[in-house]
Amino acid sequence: MKEVDFLVIGSGSGLDVANAAVNRGQSVAIVEKGPLGGTCLNRGCIPSKLLLYHADVLETVERAGEFHIDADVTNVEFAEIVREVNDEVHSDSESIRQGLRSSSRHDLYEGKGQFVDERTVEIVGGEDDGTRISADTVLIAAGTRPSVPDIDGINDVNYLTSTEALQLETPPDHLVIVGGGYIAAELGHFFGTFGSEVTIIGRRPNLLPEADEEVAEAFTDRYAERFTVHTGYAATAVTESDEHMAVEAHPYEYGPDGGVLDGDAVTVTGDTLLVAAGRTPNSDTLNLDVAGVETDERGFVETDEYLRTTADGVWALGDIVGEYLLKHNANHEAQAVARNLFGETLQPVDYTAMPFAVFASPEVAGVGARESDLQEAEREYATRTYRFDQTARGSAMKAEGFLKAIIDLDGEILGCHIIGPEASNLVQEVVVAMKAGSGTVQDIRESVHIHPALSEVVQRGFSGQFTRGGTQPGHSH
Repeated sequence: MKEVDFLVIGSGSGLDVANAAVNRGQSVAIVEKGPLGGTCLNRGCIPSKLLLYHADVLETVERAGEFHIDADVTNVEFAEIVREVNDEVHSDSESIRQGLRSSSRHDLYEGKGQFVDERTVEIVGGEDDGTRISADTVLIAAGTRPSVPDIDGINDVNYLTSTEALQLETPPDHLVIVGGGYIAAELGHFFGTFGSEVTIIGRRPNLLPEADEEVAEAFTDRYAERFTVHTGYAATAVTESDEHMAVEAHPYEYGPDGGVLDGDAVTVTGDTLLVAAGRTPNSDTLNLDVAGVETDERGFVETDEYLRTTADGVWALGDIVGEYLLKHNANHEAQAVARNLFGETLQPVDYTAMPFAVFASPEVAGVGARESDLQEAEREYATRTYRFDQTARGSAMKAEGFLKAIIDLDGEILGCHIIGPEASNLVQEVVVAMKAGSGTVQDIRESVHIHPALSEVVQRGFSGQFTRGGTQPGHSH
């Protein structure tokens, strides 16, 4: 039995806490069943955004004619693009592995970790199969994996998840995507830009259902111009023959007791099926029951406001907690766990102004409350939308899109939602205002903005006349 002060299951953001423990002189063990670096580095944000930037470059060239520039793409080395990205990811992952292996202050155990009692973990598989490690403190940071919905015939066909899609060295002729969230949006953009015909099937009325409804509707309209989009449909059956997939989908309506299939089915055919229907927590692989760690009905690990689980001395963070399935959120939670473990007083995790971004085309980003959230809560609010092309820079770029600002009637910023170029960067000013400033429109209005830059979209979006409740006459601040 190996005994250590601190043990972490997972090598993503949990490594930040492990390093904090090492810096305080503690003995540390890291358990990882896959490549080092976690989902973000190996199967998520890093490879996807590296690939997506190539699509953005190609899209820029293809738009050159709008600016009276004659440009042609004569060759695309698609396989080389994918290989280069995956080689870079593998190199970064291996660098982390070698760093941990060579460290005298970290012990790396490669294999699946499973609890055998409250704070003892056994390694299953890999080089360290059978090893048991007991720790004073355990951190569960084991992440999630792609969800596969219950579709008739799904286990009998060769489908892709995002993990395999990021390694395809030839774009499909016709890619059928089941799912309407950010993974579907981003991979649809990537493969569509490189020549694939794309069909998307999503259950919700709009793509990106987690975005503000006005933004999601605009995004769906733009995608419907590029691709075949079936929103409000649920995939119910899939078959494969002669290297072609046939997906049957029925109209799907959400009700108070869940979704209901209603109406005539559509059948979509293509040569490749991508299932992008969300993420499933890896909690079911850890044998949590023997540790006394409870999960919710979806399988996410239950924690308190300090990220302590229901078991004494066991903490959790990141996607497996299910608060926000975002890398920057996992990093934020890692800082909170380290502060609570090694600080003098416990402090709740502050999820104020947690932003998100979708690196599709158009780009989408948001922070804070959606208008529908405020309507459901029966809160008073006011909104203002401002279009990119109303600024000099936006007009020069021939940029489509808008910013939607949401405030309360005293000028406090409640939310901001953006669709258009550089949305992920533009929203950051609003995040800082909400988190580090006074949290009011004055933070933005009174700051000098460079002219003519896209940041004027934010400045003007939070200036001028707001509409109370989104429907009533203007309410000025």
